[in-house]
Amino acid sequence: MKRINNPWIAIPQYNCFGCCPTNPIGTQMRFFEDGEDIISIWKPTQNHQSWVNTLHGGIQAVLLDEICGWVVFHKLQTAGVTAKMEMRYHKPVTTMQSYIKLRAYLKEMRRNIAIVQGEIWSAADDSKGEKSELLCECICTYFTFPQEKAIETMAYVPSTTEEKDYTWDEALQFSTCSTQEGG
Repeated sequence: MKRINNPWIAIPQYNCFGCCPTNPIGTQMRFFEDGEDIISIWKPTQNHQSWVNTLHGGIQAVLLDEICGWVVFHKLQTAGVTAKMEMRYHKPVTTMQSYIKLRAYLKEMRRNIAIVQGEIWSAADDSKGEKSELLCECICTYFTFPQEKAIETMAYVPSTTEEKDYTWDEALQFSTCSTQEGG
C-alpha cells in the first residue's frame, strides 16, 4: 500500500471536516492506495457515538463520503461533488474496536458520472484467527469535472503517493489517529 499525500495541506483556507489533519473536530482521515482501492484506517472514539459504544450513522456516512471522494480525487485525478449516496447499515459499528477499515473503489464511469462503492469493515486480528466483517456500505454517485475546470474553480490539486510501500501493520500504526478525545 502506498500512502497518498494530501495535496491541500498548504492551502491556508483548507479545513475539510473529513481529511484535514489540523481540523480539531474533524475526522482527520488519511488514505492509502492499494491497487484499485483507496483504503483508510480510522479509530472511532466515544465522541463519535450515537448509542452507547456505537458509531453514529451520520459519522459513518461522513467517513464513506470522504473515502469515496478520494477515489475521484486520486484515481480519476479530478474533483467532483456528491450527487447521491445510498447507505446500507448491516451491523452496528462499535467505538470500542481498535480501528475500522474503510475501502472504496470505482465501480463504473458513465461520461462524467462516477459510481463509487464504499465499505466499512471491522477490525480483525489475524494472530487470533479473527475475520473482518462488512459493517456498512454505500454507493456514491459523483458528478465529476474536467480536470482543468476542477483546478480553476475548485482548488483541485492532483494527488501523489509516497514511494514507500507500506505493509498492513505499518499502515495500521501510521494511520490510526482520529480526532482528539477532548475535541
